[in-house]
Amino acid sequence: MKCNKNLEQIFSDSLLRTVCLQMVQGLKYMKNKGIIHCDMKPENVIFTDDRYEAIKIIDFGASCTSCASGFTYVQSRYYRAPEIVLGLPYDQAVDMWSLGCIAYELVMGSPLFPAHDENELLEYIIVTVGRVPKPMLEACKKYK
Repeated sequence: MKCNKNLEQIFSDSLLRTVCLQMVQGLKYMKNKGIIHCDMKPENVIFTDDRYEAIKIIDFGASCTSCASGFTYVQSRYYRAPEIVLGLPYDQAVDMWSLGCIAYELVMGSPLFPAHDENELLEYIIVTVGRVPKPMLEACKKYK
């Protein structure tokens, strides 16, 4: 998030809850409109008030209404969902994955998956979340 201060600052629990709730509300609104943001990251969430409590989600340059109409390379690496990494069809759930990564970063002060490339990202995801389900592996395009 950018304004005069960014998301890397230390948040109180109450402010963190407020900011995350607003991001969830924004994602819910986008889902109801059929929009996938495809690039949720701290830089694309800005504060709109001087008290750093109200936010807006910005930069819809990579957004789409379905993965078929979207790009094959979407989401910044630290916030990239497994579906994207594996080249699978995706929906609004990829934005929620990114939100979880953003929330972790706000709490801990560093990215959850600070990978240098997609192979390392997949390793981080497997170590943290667990093995990729077999149906996802069988359907993936990138790692066959």
